[in-house]
Amino acid sequence: MPSISVFIENPAGSDLKHHHDEERFEVVQVERVGAPFPYPYGFVPGTLAPDGDAVDCFVITERPFRTGDLVTAEIIGLMEQTDGGGANHNVVAVLPGDPPPDLEAVREQLARFIVEVFRGLPGRESTAGRLLPVEDALAYLAACTPGRS
Repeated sequence: MPSISVFIENPAGSDLKHHHDEERFEVVQVERVGAPFPYPYGFVPGTLAPDGDAVDCFVITERPFRTGDLVTAEIIGLMEQTDGGGANHNVVAVLPGDPPPDLEAVREQLARFIVEVFRGLPGRESTAGRLLPVEDALAYLAACTPGRS
C-alpha cells in the first residue's frame, strides 16, 4: 500500500480542533467543535488542497496519538466531504501492520462526524459523501501536491 506522512492535529476522542501553521507545525488556534474526533486527524505535509490548506487525513487506528505527532500511514481510501459548499475531501489511512478496518463502518462513522463536527457554527456546514478507493486518494494527493499532477 502507498504510504504518506501525517501530522496529527487532533487526537481521537477530543472535541478540540487544533489549527496549525502547516509549514512550521505550530498551533495558531484551538476551537471546540460539535463532536469528538473518531480517529486521529491531521494533514499531509507538503500538499495543498482546493480549500487552501494541506490535504486532511484520518488515521484509522485504536493507537493513541497526541497533537504534534508525525506518523507514517498507508492510504486506504478517500472520504468525500464538502465544507461551506466547497470540496474538502479527507484521505483515509491505516498504520502499517494494523488489520484492515471494516470500510463501511468507517464510512458511516466518518459521515456522522463530518455532519456533526461544525453543527451550529455559522458558515461551517459539512456534508459527507462516498468512501472512494485508494486510486482516487492517490489521484487527489497528486493533484494537491505542488509540482505534480
